[in-house]
Amino acid sequence: MGQGGAINWIDLTVPDAERVREFYETVAGWKSDPIEMGGYSDYVMSPRGGGASAGICHKRGPNADLPSVWLVYIAVANLQESLRQCKELGGSIVNEPRVMGDGKFAVIQDPAGAICAL
Repeated sequence: MGQGGAINWIDLTVPDAERVREFYETVAGWKSDPIEMGGYSDYVMSPRGGGASAGICHKRGPNADLPSVWLVYIAVANLQESLRQCKELGGSIVNEPRVMGDGKFAVIQDPAGAICAL
């Protein structure tokens, strides 16, 4: 999933992904590429000239409990160890580990209340 500490992905999970997709296409000038999710599509958003991408996802199924925030995904060497340290240092696990591609991720909240994925 990448080098430890690197931000590997950013996405936004919202109740109405189509509306928000259209918003960012207009406001940010992004183009969208749909990804079939089994009855609906999420979207990979990217600059029209190419470059880094982000996702806009529906708040459904396994994403139903995710907050509507731009969520950064930070690569870690050992997810279970990072989750243990998160709790030990006053953070919490918002969304338990689940499979994504070739790896797993979990959503955490730091002691200040900020959310990210590992």
